[in-house]
Amino acid sequence: MSTLVIRDVSVVNEGKIYKADVSVENEKISNISKSKIQGHFDQEINGSGLHLLPGMIDDQVHFREPGLTHKANIYTESRAAVAGGITSFMEMPNTIPNTVTQELLENKYQIAKKNSLANYSFFMGATNDNLKEVLKTDPMNVCGIKIFMGSSTGNMLVDNKNTLDQIFKECPMLIATHCEDEATIQKNTEIYRSKYGESLPIHHHPSIRNEEACYRSSSTAVELASKHNTRLHILHISTGKEVGLFKTSPLNKKRITAEACIHHLWFNENDYHKKGTFIKWNPAVKTENDRLTIIEGINNNNIDVIATDHAPHTLEEKNKSYFNAPSGGPLVQHALPALLDLVDQGYFTLEKIVEKTSHAVADCFQISNRGYIKQGYYADLVLVDLNAEENINKDQLLYKCKWSPFEGYTFKSKIRHTIINGELVYSNGVFNENKKGMMETAKMQPPRTGIRLCPPTLLAQQFIIFL
Repeated sequence: MSTLVIRDVSVVNEGKIYKADVSVENEKISNISKSKIQGHFDQEINGSGLHLLPGMIDDQVHFREPGLTHKANIYTESRAAVAGGITSFMEMPNTIPNTVTQELLENKYQIAKKNSLANYSFFMGATNDNLKEVLKTDPMNVCGIKIFMGSSTGNMLVDNKNTLDQIFKECPMLIATHCEDEATIQKNTEIYRSKYGESLPIHHHPSIRNEEACYRSSSTAVELASKHNTRLHILHISTGKEVGLFKTSPLNKKRITAEACIHHLWFNENDYHKKGTFIKWNPAVKTENDRLTIIEGINNNNIDVIATDHAPHTLEEKNKSYFNAPSGGPLVQHALPALLDLVDQGYFTLEKIVEKTSHAVADCFQISNRGYIKQGYYADLVLVDLNAEENINKDQLLYKCKWSPFEGYTFKSKIRHTIINGELVYSNGVFNENKKGMMETAKMQPPRTGIRLCPPTLLAQQFIIFL
């Protein structure tokens, strides 16, 4: 195993920023010292002028493999993620075929084992009729169960109330939900289609997938989780009203948590006129007030983690008319630079970004020995230059789809190096692909109140169920 030391770097970890040397041996952080670390190392990085962050853990991506590899695949998108400072990802089940059986879940793990440059985990998908299969899932092998409580890319809508109640009642694992009320969306769609036909302007997207649709579904999920004491994680909060559903209590006291995504922190409804379907996401980008309230919710700890919802489609697909253009876009390569620009603009502190993209994700999903810069933890690290501008153009993009909603924008920060499991995988535009990422593993500790993944009926078990 190679050894590495980072000299004189500004470490950002657990709410503090301080200068230190950091050494790496046998895949893990071996020492963190405010004095010079002595000894011989295979590699040495001059960290002067750079900030060292724990690698971003992205709890929501769609890497499109298997079945949709004309858009993306695990290799191309994990490579883009690594260049963007993301060292671990959790991938969603709406591939083709949908990941709704144990065999299909295992197939994805085998693909990632061979091809992913980043660490990985996968969600098992729930449908209206696969509860028995969901309950076969080994909770040590997945990050959670994904339920689409609103239709999106793919056909995985779970809209049967009895089925939802049973899943929330019986599932011993974290349940992650896409929350949009389908009846509200269909009603709004009929209204706008009758008015505009097939020529509906894109800026009406947030009127169709509106606040009512999001809040009605999210509040239903919260009610079900409260009823059954389910471990619930609601994805991509897009409205200010939803923020009020979540408590500001410490993360380890929560059974219900929430995620915000980059696009809902960056764009608002005024951007549809320029970006068109390239910022068409489900849930929709909404008002500036929604954006600011979500940002406030992150700072106040109503919202626990920040992710990407990276969901690429081809240029040909995105250039279609409103009803024919799919929702989603590529984000992993520029998520962290976008967040660092929001720090520069005064919306967040650097410490808060590290908390919400690394620490809190590791805690929320109970990931073992990752998400922090600590001795004995896996060396999943990213070095960023806060004073190096980077213009985003097509030639620079690593996504298979070869487009980005950030094209033409100049970020004020740049990812210099990404280290995964102690290996320098990315350095100033150059990749080292000799080693692949690892499957995420679980902490093993006694059950506790708050953010445990076992409902009370399983408290007699010896261990918590984790990622």
